[in-house]
Amino acid sequence: MPDPASYRPAPGSIPESPGVYRFRDERGRVVYVGKAKSLRSRLNSYFADFASLHPRTQSMLRAAARVDWTVVATEVEALQLEYSWIKEFDPRFNVRYRDDKSYPYLAVLMDEEFPRVQVMRGARRRGVRYFGPYSHAWAIRDTVDTLLRVFPVRTCSAGVFKRAGQIGRPCLLGYIDKCSAPCVGRIDAASHRRLAEEFCDFMAGQTGRFIRRLETQMREAAAAEEYERAARLRDDIQALQRALEKQAVVLPDGTDCDVIALAEDQLEAAVQIFYVRGGRVRGQRGWVLDKVEDVTPGELVEHFLGQVYGDDPAAADGPVPGAAARGAAAGAAAHGRAAHGDAAQRIGRAADSVRARMSAIPREVLVPALPPDAGTVEEWLGDKRGGRVSLRVPQRGDKKALLDTVARNAGETLALHKTRRASDLTTRSRALGEIQEALGLDDAPLRIESYDVSNLQGTHVVASMIVFEDGLARKPEYRRFAIRGLDGTDDVAAIHEVIGRRFRRYLEGQAAAPPGLDELAAGADGERRKFAYPPNLLVIDGGPAQVAAAVRALDELGVVDVAVCGLAKRLEEVWLPGEDGPVILPRSSEGLYLLQRVRDEAHRFAITYHRSKRAAALTTSELDGVPGLGPARRATLLRRFGSVRRLRAASVPEIAAVPGLGRQTAEAVYRALHQAEDAIPPDRAESDARR
Repeated sequence: MPDPASYRPAPGSIPESPGVYRFRDERGRVVYVGKAKSLRSRLNSYFADFASLHPRTQSMLRAAARVDWTVVATEVEALQLEYSWIKEFDPRFNVRYRDDKSYPYLAVLMDEEFPRVQVMRGARRRGVRYFGPYSHAWAIRDTVDTLLRVFPVRTCSAGVFKRAGQIGRPCLLGYIDKCSAPCVGRIDAASHRRLAEEFCDFMAGQTGRFIRRLETQMREAAAAEEYERAARLRDDIQALQRALEKQAVVLPDGTDCDVIALAEDQLEAAVQIFYVRGGRVRGQRGWVLDKVEDVTPGELVEHFLGQVYGDDPAAADGPVPGAAARGAAAGAAAHGRAAHGDAAQRIGRAADSVRARMSAIPREVLVPALPPDAGTVEEWLGDKRGGRVSLRVPQRGDKKALLDTVARNAGETLALHKTRRASDLTTRSRALGEIQEALGLDDAPLRIESYDVSNLQGTHVVASMIVFEDGLARKPEYRRFAIRGLDGTDDVAAIHEVIGRRFRRYLEGQAAAPPGLDELAAGADGERRKFAYPPNLLVIDGGPAQVAAAVRALDELGVVDVAVCGLAKRLEEVWLPGEDGPVILPRSSEGLYLLQRVRDEAHRFAITYHRSKRAAALTTSELDGVPGLGPARRATLLRRFGSVRRLRAASVPEIAAVPGLGRQTAEAVYRALHQAEDAIPPDRAESDARR
């Protein structure tokens, strides 16, 4: 593995200009791509103090064998080149987004002589108008079926279309007026293309003019006493309104924006985007990623914008960007007034390209955090859109509420992804094998126990024990511990006590087991006994000190066949007993993912127990020892006032009004809550003064 100092560029050889750099391994493969305002400052930060770098950055530098760079004129060009290189080389240390599922789109194939509508997935095609994405293909078909009544565009395949033309008879949709039947000549190519363009305009949000036009035609038909035609137009209007009702209005005033939200943990993140057009959610899409580099939410947003809008389908419609595209379209239109057929078609295609480009990236993008260099990203997006693009973090109102909704969807996506990943047998087997290899175990750790300690400023100290068997949680085996008599801030002593208590119970159970029973797995009643099975691996939430405490507890009890490791949360470092340095597992490792899940579950279980004890203490401790106030009266008081805080704010007459409490008991409660045994309630003092 190369030493980073061996390929450090010579002093003064790195330019101070903006640019993009690539780290390559010994075989020349690109392992990381980055951009910088100043290449010299950025690259020097990698080689200045290797020991102070993040472990993931250290891993990248060890994997690399050389670094090269390209100077550009502006930061926008650096952003564009960085995205191009990431897409071309797919470096393993850069953030990688992948769809959490294959999303279907409603596609209108405008590149055919008779445009048709269909459901499409996968790579984008030039000359195709896309709408969505949708969560389910049936949602697209339902929408199309509703709109075909008003816009009877062709939906059949090329084979069906050709066969219908040969036999001179349309398909069923042609007979029920849900297709204009261009296959048999009921409508010419130009008229059918106009129909497809109107379908696209309606899907793009221009709904009002179609409904107004149909309403005008309906009134004219009614005035001319063409009641059957008027009724048919009325049904067409209702069909369009039903299609609109399926898209909820989330923002007023016909707002166009994309709303992006994140949900992340130490190893993974999920991203959701809602496409809002005309104030309505027109589509939704999600991604998940493995965090192979240490990134902030703002940097995740920047990488995400580069992937999503760099791959935007509008970009496939033509290479001419921004104002140049508008000028080219205007010039083509002027030329087309003096030209014939083919030129006019080229003009139309150029105009469609510009419209598609303008509608693909909205004027406003709502994000959970701004990128580190938001101005550069806005300028880059503006160049792609051909107009100004604003990145905003909403703080209040409808947009903030919508961002919160998208964030909840991202959280659910991440949870679902974790569930699917954990339930896969092959993945779990690989994770256990990686843990075995990384920790040097003789066998795969089929039973893993994890311990965590929770307290609040040294009070209500508790600990948790959770169990994973074959990579899956076994919640009936979970145990919790209340710790007393220790300094609450000493997590090391708490870990020592908990491990000692757990294995002391295990050894006592072994000693009491009748001969012939398998480790006393079952008690006299046939149920599985507590602490009956020893783990293959103990995972401690903490670093070297906590690991040493656990090993010391095992040694004191003579337990020698249980492996121990610690997982430090800040850098996800795995610590082994007696080792000077941590074991660094790759960020994409299934073994690290399993260890993190085990540790996080122990933390969740511990903090849940801690909160329950703290809540119970808050509701009872201040009322303990009050003369004449037993458990039943305490419960009655809390039911009446709802909490100790509200009870403390009550006066003596209000407390005495509770059924079953007298004046004397009410005064005792008042004194206890105000922590002054000689305090006289205000109403009593006023009464004495009057006497």
